[in-house]
Amino acid sequence: MLNNIGIPGLLLIAVVVLVLFGRGKVSSLMGEVGKGITAFKKGVKDGSEEIERASADQARDVTPESEKDKA
Repeated sequence: MLNNIGIPGLLLIAVVVLVLFGRGKVSSLMGEVGKGITAFKKGVKDGSEEIERASADQARDVTPESEKDKA
């Protein structure tokens, strides 16, 4: 269904949205979308850093101190 839209169809949809909602409303909506994308990327980055920290904690050296002295 969406394969048949093409560039002219997308331009027509953009013009209709602009006429219906006005430039101010569309620009504020796009600003909110941008903030949402930024927040999503930050959340993904924080989650991956948390996973890396957790795996680093699991990989720490657990050799007893008495065994470390022998090495």
